[in-house]
Amino acid sequence: MGLPVVVGVDGSEGSLRALDWAAAEASRSRLPLRVVHASLWEHYEGLRPTADAGVPGEQLLAEHLVASARDRVRDLRPEVSVVADVQPEDPVAALVQESHEASLVVLGSRGRGRIVGMLLGSVGLALAGRSHCPVVVIPARQPGTPPKPGHIVVGISDDAGPSAAAVFALAQAASRHGELTAVRAWRRPAHTLLTHPPLPGVPSSTHRRQAEEHLDEVLKALETLENRKKQQQAQEPQGTQGAQETQGTQGAQDPQGAPGQGGSGAVVVHRSVAQGPAHQVLIEAAENAELLVVGARRSSGWHGLQLGPVNHAVLHYSPCPVAVVPDTYQG
Repeated sequence: MGLPVVVGVDGSEGSLRALDWAAAEASRSRLPLRVVHASLWEHYEGLRPTADAGVPGEQLLAEHLVASARDRVRDLRPEVSVVADVQPEDPVAALVQESHEASLVVLGSRGRGRIVGMLLGSVGLALAGRSHCPVVVIPARQPGTPPKPGHIVVGISDDAGPSAAAVFALAQAASRHGELTAVRAWRRPAHTLLTHPPLPGVPSSTHRRQAEEHLDEVLKALETLENRKKQQQAQEPQGTQGAQETQGTQGAQDPQGAPGQGGSGAVVVHRSVAQGPAHQVLIEAAENAELLVVGARRSSGWHGLQLGPVNHAVLHYSPCPVAVVPDTYQG
């Protein structure tokens, strides 16, 4: 059995949505689920238990919280193997540590902090910038329109080959028997947007074509990578192959974005090239998606928050769950 899906809970409504999402993911991926509550969560988010002798101690409250979460999963997803744990730590430190041995970490976009106007809690922002595995942040509010089942959107970066985010997004689409939309945003150089005329011979169509060519190259490389993985799986002993296929991807690239002709595990890949700021393009593309996937760079010599402005924006304003995948993640 593979690494578990980890979900952080704090008793808030947002964490219950995260719990349900994580349980569904564990069921779909045939992975165990690990429910974690860091008992210093209230202190981190700016709340402290009421000083009342009639109120149970923090440890008892924490144990009740995770036990209720575990029971909820067992009722909703009896097929999922679930364990619950209370850790007397800062929530960010606890969940970053959990990310070393997790397939992904899930949490709500806002905990029980006092700044209720923020769409993303401090724990979620810090974890997305430090986690060693993908982090999925569930929005505080339900989407206005139901998402298209199995629809995954991924932002394509400047990387020449398929990023860890693209590989993760394809796997998510495959596990849902769904489809993937790969999005590449482009913008004209600043001088063409101001009072200066564009450079001769460099019309907007050129920048769009470059974006399209880059997207094509990345998707071709992604298809090659997935085909190589399938060949390796086919050469492995039957027992190990079966275990890996529960988490593997079977991608089929469809150049025209039409329904693919692959087997039941094939993923239809759509292309989307749009002009505008990357965060705005991605947020609009995610309107009817089940999941928006973005990548995050990790610098080995830097231990602080490692999130760019695009990730900040989509984490705050995306209409659907957001997966932030570090570029060091190898799945």
